Amino acid sequence: MSDGATATFDLFEPLAENCIGEDITMVICPGIANHSEKQYIRTFVDYAQKNGYRCAVLNHLGALPNIELTSPRMFTYGCTWEFGAMVSYIKKTYPQTQLVVVGFSLGGNIVCKYLGENQANQESVLCCVSVCQGYSALRAQETFMQWDQCRRFYNFLMADNMKKIILSHRHSLFADSPKRPQPLVDTDLNRLHTATSLMQIDDNIMRKFHGYRSLKEYYEQESCLRFLYRIYVPLLLVNAADDPLVHDSLLSIPRTLAEKRENVMFVLPLHGGHLGFFEGAVLFPEPLTWMDKLVVQYASAICQWERNKSQCSDTEQSSSGQE
Repeated sequence: MSDGATATFDLFEPLAENCIGEDITMVICPGIANHSEKQYIRTFVDYAQKNGYRCAVLNHLGALPNIELTSPRMFTYGCTWEFGAMVSYIKKTYPQTQLVVVGFSLGGNIVCKYLGENQANQESVLCCVSVCQGYSALRAQETFMQWDQCRRFYNFLMADNMKKIILSHRHSLFADSPKRPQPLVDTDLNRLHTATSLMQIDDNIMRKFHGYRSLKEYYEQESCLRFLYRIYVPLLLVNAADDPLVHDSLLSIPRTLAEKRENVMFVLPLHGGHLGFFEGAVLFPEPLTWMDKLVVQYASAICQWERNKSQCSDTEQSSSGQE
């Protein structure tokens, strides 16, 4: 990439013909610090392949333990550079393909922000699906310190995982580099060791990768909230009422959007947790989840709708030509 970073993704070819017999690629952005080797991603990709979709899965910058960073930054909450690079590669390599954009959790924020940043990013896109994202980090930060549904505990666990990832790349991230807007110093490293929340890590480390002056500015600029109304392709927003990470107060964002925009559908089942949506017995749930089925079925429905719309348009043009 232009800043020296090396973005990686995995490509999986379809195992069958899809419902309309055309070339369609799902471009997938996983959750925080996740990659193509995570179990929920592998399960979803396998199901999508069997339904005729090529899948391209982004590996978040710094998330894979065996891939060294080649620039002094890693993935952030809303940086779309790596996802955009993957999409550009897919469009160039498969010029006839149409895209289904899918984002899970943090990945949902990234894909929605990507589509809304530039209308050209929506070209060749059939639809977008976002699952279990929080829409606004600025509004979510207060709820992440609350103990209901063990949210503060989850916050601590995710922060601990982020610390491990950052420290595993400390030689790349804390080295002197003219490419970074703000240098990371020993004080930041000390604060990282004592951090117990994602907000502390974001404030001391993550925002500095892109030169944000404050945590507030970082959250405002990196959230997809202000980009949602610029998305014109069919958009499916999925959350669960019992998600321990996404507070109920944040769900007014997709609900209001769906009420105002005809291209937006908001789905809110009572149960599902955070990227759970398991079916079957409590102790032995099915590997394939309701979430996996929903995303693929929605994508297939949009594909069929687009094909029928195109056929109707061709018929109308033929009829008018004969007259």
